[in-house]
Amino acid sequence: MGKHRKPFGQSWRRGPGSAVRVRPLPVRGALRLRRPSDIWYKAALGALVAMAVPDLTLFALGRLDLVLYTSAGALCALYGHGLPYAARARTLPWVVLGMVASLGVALTAASLTTSTALLVVFAALIAAIHKTVCEATRVGPPGNIILTFVTASAFFVPQRLGQVPSHLALTLGTGILAWLVCMAPALLRPQGPERIVVARALEAAAGLLRTERGADGARPAGAPDAWHATAAAVNAAWHTLYEVPTRTPAKAAARAGLERLLVEAESVLGRAGREVAGEAERAAGWAAGRHDGHQYRHSFDDGFDRAFGQSLDQGFGQDLRRFEAERLGGWARALRGGGPLPEVAQVSSSWQVGEKGEAGGERSGVRRPAPGHPRGVRPVLARLGPGSPLLPIGARVTAGCVLAGWTSMALGVGHPYWAVVTAASIYQANTTLTWQRALQRTLGNLSGLLLYTALLPLIHLGHLAMLGLALACQVGAEAWISRNYWLGSTCVTPLALLLSGFGSQLPARALIADRWIDTVVGAAVGLTCCVVVTNRRAADRIEAALERVAAAENAASRLLAARSAPGAGDMEGADGARETGWARDRLTGCLVELREAVEVASGEWWQRALPEERIDHAQQQGHRTLARLVRRLRAPVAAA
Repeated sequence: MGKHRKPFGQSWRRGPGSAVRVRPLPVRGALRLRRPSDIWYKAALGALVAMAVPDLTLFALGRLDLVLYTSAGALCALYGHGLPYAARARTLPWVVLGMVASLGVALTAASLTTSTALLVVFAALIAAIHKTVCEATRVGPPGNIILTFVTASAFFVPQRLGQVPSHLALTLGTGILAWLVCMAPALLRPQGPERIVVARALEAAAGLLRTERGADGARPAGAPDAWHATAAAVNAAWHTLYEVPTRTPAKAAARAGLERLLVEAESVLGRAGREVAGEAERAAGWAAGRHDGHQYRHSFDDGFDRAFGQSLDQGFGQDLRRFEAERLGGWARALRGGGPLPEVAQVSSSWQVGEKGEAGGERSGVRRPAPGHPRGVRPVLARLGPGSPLLPIGARVTAGCVLAGWTSMALGVGHPYWAVVTAASIYQANTTLTWQRALQRTLGNLSGLLLYTALLPLIHLGHLAMLGLALACQVGAEAWISRNYWLGSTCVTPLALLLSGFGSQLPARALIADRWIDTVVGAAVGLTCCVVVTNRRAADRIEAALERVAAAENAASRLLAARSAPGAGDMEGADGARETGWARDRLTGCLVELREAVEVASGEWWQRALPEERIDHAQQQGHRTLARLVRRLRAPVAAA
């Protein structure tokens, strides 16, 4: 790979002696709109149904004062939409139980004390726990913010101890409903999540093919990012497919077909220079439509032969890449459309049946994750152990939320938990991202308050109109938040005010004023604490990632050397190919982790200088070796 690109195109200012660097906080790009998430409507519809059923029931019973507790369980329907249904069925109960436990703590504390200052401390501690646990479990969007929003609000709801069990029962019941709603699509498209993640990998590979070389054979500026994006998408797709059970021949065949498509996307990463004549002959066969089952492979490797690159870019080369990019894109569209798998993904009947493998009855026609890869609770505890880079983030959340809540109290605001939620919501992986999220949150809340003001005539029509507006805001938030956080906050703010309106009689003007003051206080105090509480462990994470990349690359190189040695024919069978597949998984995961660690550390405003040369060298060596590994994996069965 090329030199690591500094984020946001900013130069770094080094401190005295170049031991640390001080980096300015950027503004450009914070408000730029992105493409919407490809599955936003799944979370939106799930939350809509899960909220509408209990809320309309409460309306019919005249008990809309209980809407906070039913909404707590219903909002769990926002989680898990990127997971296969088997993994989703296991994950969502933990989300629901986490919501119930957090709400139980909040309601119990509210019933036992009326000290606002103490309740702010409790809410801040719970917010820090939510942040660190969600980051450690990598539960995915919407992360900790939904749990914190509901729990922080509950700390300040008047409560009697005897009411807590019944209120928690409402949350648990609607949480079960949310689980059913999220699992219901499995009846219509049981392969939907895994098809989408493979489609993303195919689209990323097609985008990589479209990053054309210049006339001199040089790589374009965006090639390293495209390479990393494709590697990350392919790696995520493999880990998703590993979560798909293959207990029956039909399920094994369905997963094996998706793996074949994923190997096609992965093959783009494994391209390397070959003889010009051999590639020209194969390209001519492609142009004539006589594809023999072998894939034209390519790599953005520093060892790529320049003359070969020039010959490809002159004449048939660019057309060939465009043709193959369209081919991968067509497969991605077929996967998203829900139709049958493309012909290349079809497997023979003998391969569909397969034999029982070594791991719990899994079929041998599909890949399995590398042995020794920790799963379940152990990796979560490891990410939270001493020295974890998540601990400074938890400290930031605790300090920022406590000070934001207390500042709100000192200003006489009636809803200090809004300041707590604002402070908790802006904390991201580093200072730069936190700064941008604070800008987005402030702008989004301001525009949301303007929207709420415009909706006041409809709100005054009654509770049924309020319910309808709340549901519409929930859908709007999911539709827009993936484009930019500030745009989603435009809907989240009136949603929060509407939910608060069911249990309070405060005039709209007071609600709007409190929300605006708490937003400014929470963002300002939270950002200040983020700057003061520096995350010096971010650079330590890079050192650990470099060590893992080096170990994985060395192991993969030894494996490739052993397979290439004379008399290594016995290693070319299923066992040798399985080892190669596992080496690919380990190395790809380590490279993705290194990239993430560098991006996190690069966004810290006060950090010791990064080992850029070591990072570049590790990436280059890792990508070279990864390309060789990928070229060894010519079919999914090779890694079985």
